[in-house]
Amino acid sequence: MAGNVTLSSAVRQNLLSLQSTAANMSLTQNRLATGKKVNSALDNPTNFFTASSLSSRSKDLSNLMDAMSNGVKTLEAADNGLTSITKNLESMQSTLRQARQDKSFQTESFDFDATSDTWQVVSFATDAAKLGSFGAQRDVTLQSVESSGFDVANVENSTMTISMTDDNGTALDDVEVNIKAGDSAKEIANKINTALRNSDNGAQGVRASVVDGELRITASSARTLSVASEDSAGVDNLASAFGISTATAAADTAESVDELVAAINADSLASASARASNNNGSLRLENLSTSDLSVEITDGTTQQEGTTIGGNQVRKKIADQFNELRDQLDKLADDSSFNGINLLRGDKLTITFNETSTSTLDIQTKNGDSITAQNLGLSDVDASELDKDADIDTLLTNVSSALNSIRSQSSAFGSNLSIVQNRTDFTKSMMNTLQTGADSLVLADTNEEAANMLSLQTRQQLSSTALSLASQADQAALRLF
Repeated sequence: MAGNVTLSSAVRQNLLSLQSTAANMSLTQNRLATGKKVNSALDNPTNFFTASSLSSRSKDLSNLMDAMSNGVKTLEAADNGLTSITKNLESMQSTLRQARQDKSFQTESFDFDATSDTWQVVSFATDAAKLGSFGAQRDVTLQSVESSGFDVANVENSTMTISMTDDNGTALDDVEVNIKAGDSAKEIANKINTALRNSDNGAQGVRASVVDGELRITASSARTLSVASEDSAGVDNLASAFGISTATAAADTAESVDELVAAINADSLASASARASNNNGSLRLENLSTSDLSVEITDGTTQQEGTTIGGNQVRKKIADQFNELRDQLDKLADDSSFNGINLLRGDKLTITFNETSTSTLDIQTKNGDSITAQNLGLSDVDASELDKDADIDTLLTNVSSALNSIRSQSSAFGSNLSIVQNRTDFTKSMMNTLQTGADSLVLADTNEEAANMLSLQTRQQLSSTALSLASQADQAALRLF
């Protein structure tokens, strides 16, 4: 048995040295094979567990990097949508500006017979699509106060009060006109028209004019008009000048094209969709709407002439284009999702930046609202909404407001994207720091370990030689036999 073998002291000492060298060689070989000087807690408990903790945190951050990458792509998808929506809104602006500049309104001229006694009524009627700008039918009739035989020279300083009713018969606020002694009929007419325009009621289809030296105050046939005046002492001085104290307007005959033109253009409802002018002695009517306009000219009892003036087809088609672009706006928002999250539809994106979930960023639209045409204050437009330039200007203002909202949201998402990208770079640096720190605790220096291996191999060879020499010394006793 091995326990019964007796070794000399020299042999045993060299044998132990050889065994120690072999153990060190095994340890060095393991370090070279694994690249680590600490492979288990037995090698160095402090370094092993510290490095393990640092490596685990680095791995957790690596998992968060994937979520951050998805967050960046989600923001990029939302930005793509906002960019396209911005271009879409700019196209909507362009179509409205095109409508604003277009003046291709249809016109029609009507002969005017100055010898007719009562040829003074022009009736406008639009189709159902007009939604009653005039109602079923609208009459524009000249009316005037009886004013024969007045002498402007007899007019003294006084105040003329004009009382009116609206189309529903509701009394409106009175309009006062200050008249001075010596004012001509034309000056009085100008003062009346200025006062009417500047009043809260507006002109309401009422106007003053001078015809053959006579002052005439006219109004639409759908309204009533009365005129009264008094001086500072309460004495009626217009009675002697105009032959009246208080009177109600009565029907009057249009005696010229210009008078009929003035009546039509003075009417607030008629002038909203039609414009009259004198076309070489003929009445020229221009349809200022996108709807067809039916015009009837009568002598008060029977129809004399009638026709239909077509609407503005360019603006009507632009309304369709505007509505198509508006519809595309919602579709662009619907298609701006990534991995099931659509920020433009109010979805919330939460990105976590650390392994303890104490550092997060919530990304969402303002108030969590969806980016839709309705929420941007844009609705489908009817062709009639493009009739007036003022209405188009209102639509342009609405589109500009929507553009500002989109640009503001783009800025907010851009700021969020900058934060996420900055945190991504920070996390990468932290992962590198953690992993480098862990490696410095457990990794072996391969150059040092290689040198150790070479030294151990040399020592092993020397130990083997020494053991051989020691054994030869023990064999000297055999030579005696």
